[in-house]
This record gives sequence, structure tokens and C-alpha cells, in this order.
Amino acid sequence: MNVYVSIPAYNEGESIAKIVTSIKNVMHKQKDPYTIIVVNDGSSDNTVQEAKKAGALVHSHPKNYGLAETFRTEIKEFLSSKADIFVHIDADGQYNPEDIPNLIKEIKNGYDLVLGSRFLGNIEYMPFMKRLGNKAFALVLSRLTKMKLTDTTTGFRAFTRKVAEQIPITNTFTYTQEQIIRATREKFAIKEIPVNTNKTRESRLFNSSFEYAIKAWINILRIYRDYEPLKFFGKIGISFITLGTIIGLWLVYLFLTTGKVGHTPLAIFTILLLMIGLQVILFGFLADMRRK
Repeated sequence: MNVYVSIPAYNEGESIAKIVTSIKNVMHKQKDPYTIIVVNDGSSDNTVQEAKKAGALVHSHPKNYGLAETFRTEIKEFLSSKADIFVHIDADGQYNPEDIPNLIKEIKNGYDLVLGSRFLGNIEYMPFMKRLGNKAFALVLSRLTKMKLTDTTTGFRAFTRKVAEQIPITNTFTYTQEQIIRATREKFAIKEIPVNTNKTRESRLFNSSFEYAIKAWINILRIYRDYEPLKFFGKIGISFITLGTIIGLWLVYLFLTTGKVGHTPLAIFTILLLMIGLQVILFGFLADMRRK
């Protein structure tokens, strides 16, 4: 089978040649023909020159578009080739190219999407907040997909041409999770395998662990909103209705026990809570209909 190894890169001039060379050494030992391509996301350093010098093909964006758009470009380039298997690996040296044959092996065994799980293998270093956020993502997606997942943010994965053709990436914030969710809903076979990772430079996406934590939880809420809208809006709506009902019952209790009619502002607030709750639940139904 023809293998297409794709590496997204933004200002990775210091590491890209080493990664490309390592991949070539690994793939030379395999029987499968292969192509290595670096998708340069508007780098301002010597990423392009180093990648070409190491023997990779290069496709460049005119400016920095971000990871999600780069991933879409990678898939587009893959589909324009004649390759059968797409392998995605990051350019920072976190993942070990020696694990690529293990990903390919599982594709050949019949799986459609194979994820290299850092949490099933050995992690040399990962900040506590990032580790916590990644585990939270895995827990959320395990519930949404109804399958046990340990690493849903991994940048080390392989999938078939059919997956690339049938699963469009539309989400800017959680595109790695989007592919997994859509793959499960399309009944593709998914498997995680253990991979070992190395300590790399600090993330360029987040200035601090606190910023990562905030954005991670925001994205988790986005996942629930986009893929389980009825549950997401339903729980919010029920919370409003429950609070409104409790206050309303208390007002009724006061009337029955004291005979006094009052608390007009609180009565109005109760009605507002009930109306807001019903509207939010209605939004959930509409969003769920639109999703389907």
C-alpha cells in the first residue's frame, strides 16, 4: 500500500530536517512505497529549505492559517495523490517516527482510523494542566462516542483514503476530536495503540497552563454544544426551569400558609426563569434537528 506521511510545520527549521530524515530511515525498512510532505503554514524561518534539503515535498501557505486549516490542506493534498494510507505526525519531535509502522500495520489489519495514544505509552514530559485537559477531552469523547478513548488530541494518527474522503473537517477549534466523532458516527473502525513521546519545546499555542486549561474547557463545551445539542441546551434549560419551579413553589407555600399575596418582583423573576428554560430547551431541539 502507498503511504503518505504528512507533517504540518510552522517555524520548525531547527527540527524539521531531523524528523524528515528519521521518517525516511524508518520507511526505507518497509516494503510500502511512500511520500513525505511538509505543509508549511507560512513559516518565516528556514523550515522550507531544511525540509526540501532533507528530501521532503513541501506545500506552503502564503501566511499562517493555523492548525485546523493546515490539516485540511494536508487532507486535500493526500486526496490529490494516489496514496492509500495517510499518516500524520507533528514536526516538533514529540512523536517517535519508529512507531509509524505500528500505525500502518493496524490500517492493514482492517482499521480505518488508528490513534497513537501517549497515555497508553510512555510520556517523557507533559505539564500537569495539559495532561489534565487531555484526559478531560478523552473522557468527554469516550462518552460521546461510547468507546473507550485515552488520547483524543494526539497529533500522531493514520487513516484510510475513505476516512479522508467521507469526513470533512469543519471545526476550527477541535478538529482532531471532530474527526474521531464523525468517524464513529460513520461506523469506521477505530483503534488506539501505545506510542512513546519525547519532551519538546514549550507550546506556541498557549502562553501558560492556565490559558490552556481555560481554552480546553471552552472547547469541551463546544464539543457538547455541537455534537450533543439537545443534552447541552436541555440541561441548561432544565436548570432554569428547576430554579423557577422551586421559587414558584415557595411563593405558593407562603400564600397557603400566610394568605398573603406579594413578592411581585420575585414572581416576575420566577416567570422569566421558566420562560428562559423553555426557550433554551427549544434551542436544543432546533439545534439537534439541524445537526441531523
